[in-house]
Amino acid sequence: MAFSDDAVLARLSSLNESHDSIATASQWIMFHRRHAERTAQIWLQRLKDSTSTKRLSLVYLANEVTQQSKARHRPDFVLAFAPIIAEALAVAYKGAPAEIQGKLRRVVEVWADRAIFEPGIQAAIEARMQDAERSKSAPKSNFGSHASSVPVDLAGLVVHSQNLEKTSLPTKTSLGTADQDWDKLHDPSAATPSAPVYAARLNGLLRSLASAEGAVADSVKARRALISELEKLLSTNRTILAQEEQQLTTLTSRKTETEEKRREVENAIMRTLPSQESSGALRDGPTQSPGPEPERPEVEELTPPPPDRHEAGLNITDGQSIGTSDISLRQATTTEPPGPSLNGPYAGPPASGMEMLSNLASQYQSLPVSTNGSNKRRRVESDEFPDLGADDGIDADVAEMLRKDSNGA
Repeated sequence: MAFSDDAVLARLSSLNESHDSIATASQWIMFHRRHAERTAQIWLQRLKDSTSTKRLSLVYLANEVTQQSKARHRPDFVLAFAPIIAEALAVAYKGAPAEIQGKLRRVVEVWADRAIFEPGIQAAIEARMQDAERSKSAPKSNFGSHASSVPVDLAGLVVHSQNLEKTSLPTKTSLGTADQDWDKLHDPSAATPSAPVYAARLNGLLRSLASAEGAVADSVKARRALISELEKLLSTNRTILAQEEQQLTTLTSRKTETEEKRREVENAIMRTLPSQESSGALRDGPTQSPGPEPERPEVEELTPPPPDRHEAGLNITDGQSIGTSDISLRQATTTEPPGPSLNGPYAGPPASGMEMLSNLASQYQSLPVSTNGSNKRRRVESDEFPDLGADDGIDADVAEMLRKDSNGA
């Protein structure tokens, strides 16, 4: 059967885990070793589109082809599978059941023991499988993938960053293989091979260089997309930053203006306060200091003051008697008995009207005491009492009463 993409796909589709199926397919593929690179690309695409069990069969086929190529010293398929084998193992390992993952690890261990691939390729294979193992054991978010927590503005940036990360490892692997092939072919100490061998090596170097070139081109494309997204994000944030700075300036100016206006209003309020504030008391607020206490009320004395004796006293000369119409015996008899004399103790009620008048005259002759402590004698003017004439000045009625009193005694 002639070589074609459909023929390769037919061989790969009919593949199963049996040794006979894998051996038959590997012999046909190795027969068309001139198309090793194209066969490897079709194999990788078929592996990505298959189930976990089918992927294991495809890995077994790659293992058989590369080991046979290594044993026959025909590195065509080793060089063709080297740039893609790490990615293929990562795809097959991720999401596979534990049994299939164990078989895949066994295949990788055989490659390491027999040195099927270069050390750099082998390390890349193991690293990709470890990454798949860590991503499997990492805890998942309650709401799905971790990408849901990424801000919307950074979603495109995350996608481009992931694409760049995917191209980084194949780029390193392809560059390592191309550099090694170049060094081997141009080693001055190595013997010059025959023309057919030299041509085969040149073809292998061309394939390595083409693979490395494609990987680097993909990396450059992914990195440019990432830089473009970063520049877009940077430009957007610069525009927003300018707007926010303008808003900050406006708010600061408004705040300063408001503070000045508030200060003016407060000063106006302080100027219009009543004068009571100067004494520490506000009209509608608590006082800072107590106000003046009210004066103590005057207490009225319980004991009435003594009579002003100088107002009632009369300056009566010796030998004169009292006899006026303003002072009648009736008024004298109706008044309360006088208290004790100022000149001595009270001796009891008078025995007769004459004695009562005599006692009254004796009280008028005493010296009154003023409020300031000084003695004051009141002079009786001559016109204060009527002239009684030459007689003793006793009214006839009074004389008759006195006579009766004396006779009764």
